[in-house]
Amino acid sequence: MTDITLVRHGQASFGADNYDQLSPLGGQQAIWLGEHLQQRDASFDRVLMGTQLRHRQTAEGIVSSMAGSPDFETHSGFNEYDFTALVEAFSAQYPEQTHSEYQDRRHFYVILRRALMVWSEDGISGLPESWGEFNQRISDAMAFATEQPTAKVLIVSSGGPISMIMKQTLELGTEQMISLNLQVINTSVSRFLKTSKATHLMSFNNIPHLDHPERMDSITYS
Repeated sequence: MTDITLVRHGQASFGADNYDQLSPLGGQQAIWLGEHLQQRDASFDRVLMGTQLRHRQTAEGIVSSMAGSPDFETHSGFNEYDFTALVEAFSAQYPEQTHSEYQDRRHFYVILRRALMVWSEDGISGLPESWGEFNQRISDAMAFATEQPTAKVLIVSSGGPISMIMKQTLELGTEQMISLNLQVINTSVSRFLKTSKATHLMSFNNIPHLDHPERMDSITYS
C-alpha cells in the first residue's frame, strides 16, 4: 500500500512577468504546512514534485520545518498544463467567447474554465499538449510515484494535475474535474491510498495549517 500526500504549491506570482515563483505568502504557506506535519510526526519515504520552480520552493518550505527528509525527486508529469498558452489560443480561436473579459484575475478564470472544456473536446489547435496527452502524463507520473508499494510519498504539484488525479481516481466527468481544478487551495493537502487493486481518496483540499482565525486572509487559489 502506498500512502500519498498530494500538495498544491504555495501562492505563486499571478500577474507578474514570471508566474512560476512563490510570493512571500506562498513561501509562508509552505512553512506553515511543514510545521503542521512536524507536529503530527509525519514522515515520508519519498518527496516528489514537478520540475517547475514553484513546486521545488514549496517542497523546500515544507521540509524546512520537518525533522529530515529524503532527497527530492522530480517528474515532469506533475507539472501544470500551460494555462497561459491555453487561454491565449482559446482567445484567438474563439474571440466571441472572450470579448474583453481577459482583464483581471476573476475574468481570467472565467475564460480558463471555458478554455479547459473546449480543450477537453480537442477544440483548440497549436497547444503544447493535447488533453489526452495531459491525461496520460498524469497517469504515468502517478505510476512513478507508486512504484514502491509500501512507501509514504509526498508529492508537490499544481491544481491541474491534482484535479486530473481526482478525475482518474473517482471517474469524474470533465465538468466536475474542471470545477475541482479551480477550487484547489494553495498548499492544500489531499490524501490517497493505493493498494494492489485500486486507488482510494481519503481526503481532498484540506488546509489544517491555515484553519486559524489569524490566517483566514492567507487562503489563496492562484
